[in-house]
Amino acid sequence: ARPRGRRSARCGSAPSPRPAAPGWAAPAASAARGGGGGGGGGGGGGGGGGGGGGGFGSASLYSLGSAGKRISLGGGSSLGGGSAFGVRSGYGYGYGAAGLGGSGIQEVTVNQSLLTPLSLEIDPSIQRVRKEEKEQIKTLNNKFASFIDKVRFLEQQNKMLETKWSLLQEQKTTRSNIAPMFETYISNLRRQLDGLLADKGRLEGELRNMQDLVEDFKTKYEDEINKRTAAENEFVVLKKDVDAAYMNKVELEAKVDALTDEINFLRAFHEAELNELQAQISDTSVVLSMDNSRSLDLDSIIAEVKAQYEDIANRSRAEAESWYQSKYEALQVTAGKHGDDLRNTKNEITEINRVIQRIQGEIENAKAQRAKLEAAVAEAEERGELALKDARAKLEELEAALQKAKADMARQLREYQELMNVKLALDIEIATYRKLLEGEESRLAGDGVGNVNICEWILLFVAMPPRSKPMEKGAQSVPVHPVQPLLSGSTLRLGVVLRLHPQLSSSSCG
Repeated sequence: ARPRGRRSARCGSAPSPRPAAPGWAAPAASAARGGGGGGGGGGGGGGGGGGGGGGFGSASLYSLGSAGKRISLGGGSSLGGGSAFGVRSGYGYGYGAAGLGGSGIQEVTVNQSLLTPLSLEIDPSIQRVRKEEKEQIKTLNNKFASFIDKVRFLEQQNKMLETKWSLLQEQKTTRSNIAPMFETYISNLRRQLDGLLADKGRLEGELRNMQDLVEDFKTKYEDEINKRTAAENEFVVLKKDVDAAYMNKVELEAKVDALTDEINFLRAFHEAELNELQAQISDTSVVLSMDNSRSLDLDSIIAEVKAQYEDIANRSRAEAESWYQSKYEALQVTAGKHGDDLRNTKNEITEINRVIQRIQGEIENAKAQRAKLEAAVAEAEERGELALKDARAKLEELEAALQKAKADMARQLREYQELMNVKLALDIEIATYRKLLEGEESRLAGDGVGNVNICEWILLFVAMPPRSKPMEKGAQSVPVHPVQPLLSGSTLRLGVVLRLHPQLSSSSCG
């Protein structure tokens, strides 16, 4: 006789009317009375024997496949004793045994402890506790669903970042050619700038030479101006001398005219006197007693006096004319010489004016050329500065884009590392709970329970304080303890994917 009931496990499956949606399912707990091991229909526990049975079933599951999967756990005590452990994989048949061992028909014994009256006490807070459990499980279901959504989102982000990373790695070859291209462009601009600076230096040298030449011509021009001023002053002095000589000539001519008039007047006066004397002489007769030896020839005397006066007048006229003529000729020679000098000076001044005009034209052309060259140099410098600024701006933009790409890549790598860490932690949890379930399966198999086919499931263990779950009338209270997780400090203890028994039959798991 066996003093306690044996455990039996059953696996049931039933066709699912629809795929289970992602999320948590509401828990289901049942307490059964009756004999025999109960099959896992809705996750309810199967009782054993005829005395009573108790069980706890959980449908708090998350589906990663196309069908919902549940695990039920039940325990009971009866005449033969019995307990059941069932897994629901979406199909509704099961097998189980209560009170009967897996090795054959056992001897029926009577457990005297079962004949004692039971104290059936109903916990008044059972509804409140069940409601709290439902709310907690709903909250945890929502959290787990959000966590799964976040994991999927992060996996999508990871794939997107991997795609971006591959694109960035492919773009490295094209981006590496940008810097040499800008270096070549900048070197060309620098060579052009050096050429422009050389042209600027050459043009500045030519400008200095032209300025020196202009200064020389300006000095010569000032010398010629001074010579011209001196010649003009000398011309003014000579003109004054010529004017003075001309005035003297005019005065002398006036004096000659006056003397000529006076001579003519005297000649006429003397002729008139002679005529009067002759008339008086002819009108009067004078008888004189004279010496006949002496003869007085008045005509000859008058003629001689007249001849002397004429000779004196002619000599005076000739001397005056010769003096004035010589003076006039000297003045003419001096005036001609000064006139030649003046003409030469005028010709030189005209030639100097032409040279000055030509030099001024050359200076204007040089100034215009200088202005054009300065404008060209300024434009070239401005274009060079603009090109350098543009190149620097593009280089800064490329460096900023490169830094941004590096920062994005580093951030994406950090996110990828975090995702990998999360994935590694989840893989560790999955492996750990796989080991736990495999160990539990091995333990159940070692206790003499028949082969149990357990399919792939998601099992959620919710951390709660130890409590006694009241059973229905006639059932004993079985303490339910939480499974201690490996991760510490979290309300949601576990949500892992379990891969249990490797020898799964295709008929049982579908």
